[in-house]
Amino acid sequence: MAQRLPVLYNKKPCYDIVFQQSFDGLWEELEELGAAEKKLCIVTDSRVDELYGAQVSELLEGKCRKIVKYAFPAGEENKNLETVKDVYRYLIEEGFDRKDMLLALGGGVTGDLTGFVAATYLRGIDFVQIPTTLLAQVDSSIGGKTGVDFDSYKNMVGAFKMPRLVYMNLSVLKTLEERQFYSGFAEVMKSALIKDALFYEWLIENMYEICEREPATLEEMVIRTCSIKKMVVEKDPTEQGDRALLNLGHTIGHAIEKYKNFELYHGECVALGTVAAAYISWKKEMLSMEEFYEIRDMFVPFYLPISVDDIDPQEILKLTKSDKKMEAGKIKFILLKKIGKAVIDRTVTDDEILAAIEEINFSEEDAHE
Repeated sequence: MAQRLPVLYNKKPCYDIVFQQSFDGLWEELEELGAAEKKLCIVTDSRVDELYGAQVSELLEGKCRKIVKYAFPAGEENKNLETVKDVYRYLIEEGFDRKDMLLALGGGVTGDLTGFVAATYLRGIDFVQIPTTLLAQVDSSIGGKTGVDFDSYKNMVGAFKMPRLVYMNLSVLKTLEERQFYSGFAEVMKSALIKDALFYEWLIENMYEICEREPATLEEMVIRTCSIKKMVVEKDPTEQGDRALLNLGHTIGHAIEKYKNFELYHGECVALGTVAAAYISWKKEMLSMEEFYEIRDMFVPFYLPISVDDIDPQEILKLTKSDKKMEAGKIKFILLKKIGKAVIDRTVTDDEILAAIEEINFSEEDAHE
């Protein structure tokens, strides 16, 4: 039987997050949304299309008015307005109107891009999230943030658009490529650090089972992480306040992502950014030295980086200034008051940011010392 978390918007039920172990229950959920009378377009990338495109298409064939599929080339570099234009053109050619529906089948890139198309095509069309990576399941598929990159500036163009449903087939995690799996785990760790110290302890206690991808453990991990995001999003759906806490590790993380030309995965950059934020928190006497080192070292068993080769701290600092989280010329930095409690801080100086970047900067000189 499916587990579900209802997400509220303005204190009213908005959509369900459904947890299953296959795609078999997808049509039943879509039927509840009136999909039998709609045209459905699966939007996916070339990699996910090979894995699940045919399976999901066949599952829905003959049950709705029409089922079509648009697959764009996989990769963050294709999360841009050109791809959005291609999807618009396809939907127009297929005669999609406001009463039809898009299905985002894939990881965070697909979910963000499809959500943005849904928010803007004909001033809004329904969409459903079907996340197939851990990163998308625990983070990007929930909360209605959509967007695309612009000239290498990450998620600079976007809109808030709530999905009608988030349907998670947790069995896909068993075969997820290792680096993708651990990249997603960075967002799990982030969620525990900002809101739930007991969950953080649970992650440590269940480290082996998580790395072995034991199904019951993964299900509990995903549900607990989604519950944290649900709680934060319901309180602040359009990021006027506490929702910003979900950006722990993202300011410096996004800057590294851009600097490295997206060679590093998003979660790997979030891990680096979280180590940097924990370092600033220690230097501001929020965390103890022991807590900082424990947080830093907790990423290691999950194959996430705690240092990065040869970055230019001044350039990373400059890139943080172009982040969309800037407010009136000041960086809205997320720091840790303690494990399980994050705070918004607008007083972080350039020198403090530079010191944190130096802390995670690994050069050839360091290797020979």
